[in-house]
Amino acid sequence: MVSAELVRSCPLFAGINTGDLEAFVGIFEQVRFDAEAYLTRQGQPADHALIIESGNADVVTALPGGGEATVARLGPGSVLGEMALLEAGMRSATVVARTPLSACRIERDGFRLLLARRNDAAFRIQHRITLTLCKRLRELNARILACDAPENTAPALSRARVHSGASRGACSFDYKAFLPLLPVFRRFGKNEIEAFAARAPAMELARGVTIFEQGAPSAACYVVVRGAVEVSSARNGRRHRIGVIGPGQLCGHMGLIDGSKHSTTAVAREPTVLLELSSQSFGELYDGRDPFAAKFQDAINQNLLQALARTNNHLTRLISQARIRGGSAERKEADELQRALSTQDCRAA
Repeated sequence: MVSAELVRSCPLFAGINTGDLEAFVGIFEQVRFDAEAYLTRQGQPADHALIIESGNADVVTALPGGGEATVARLGPGSVLGEMALLEAGMRSATVVARTPLSACRIERDGFRLLLARRNDAAFRIQHRITLTLCKRLRELNARILACDAPENTAPALSRARVHSGASRGACSFDYKAFLPLLPVFRRFGKNEIEAFAARAPAMELARGVTIFEQGAPSAACYVVVRGAVEVSSARNGRRHRIGVIGPGQLCGHMGLIDGSKHSTTAVAREPTVLLELSSQSFGELYDGRDPFAAKFQDAINQNLLQALARTNNHLTRLISQARIRGGSAERKEADELQRALSTQDCRAA
């Protein structure tokens, strides 16, 4: 049984009644590690999370060109690998016990079984992991923008009328036939896709139409059905391209998850068809406990994890470029980026 002290010290459990955690705690497995033992290894598959109950561990990352560096220390109440509860991935760093260590292991399969049973504590913890994922994405993207190369920037866009040129409720083709093919709906049944489409009217946009602007309140999120959406961020009078979102991907959802304003601007890169899900409809699904809502929450998490993978690839390129340049400032920049990359899946108590 998980100790009351662990519940109090772990941010993942904060504010959740111990009684509500009973079924969740039932999937815990108590594990112990000797000093110098590996809790995880960088690059290995991730299928579980660990919550440190006692002892200390170091987060170690391999450096390009050889060698390794210790980038963080974890103690009691720290969570390691929580994103593995959402989906299989790869460990971003090696974690080594520096003292004898006791931890609680949570398998992803057991966690997903609780979600299928609509366990309230499991849903609340999933939402907390999603919020953490949004926060880390924003932090990592901010680091990328701070050291973005000049060739990735352009003059800031002039303010355009949002949705000018948008046609709602009607499409020039049978867009609903495409929906079952989109990755975002890969776990949805036919009736569930139809139910989603009933909540999210289609929008047909001309090239260059602004969907939402940086700094504007988040009022809806969008699923790209056809076309492409370019996402950018303005900084110091320059527009930094974040990426291009294609069919089956979501945009605008992070602000609805964490209640923040849009941190980017999204513009139709070509003639584009979107499904627009209002903030109210989004909230009903995101906070829901029924199987339909659970599939939508899963789609949100898949999209965020894919965005994190793209961000990690960008960070890795920036780290390599900084080390190649070789100056003291560049080495410091590379070390900071390496630390951010390696500790993204560790949450200290």
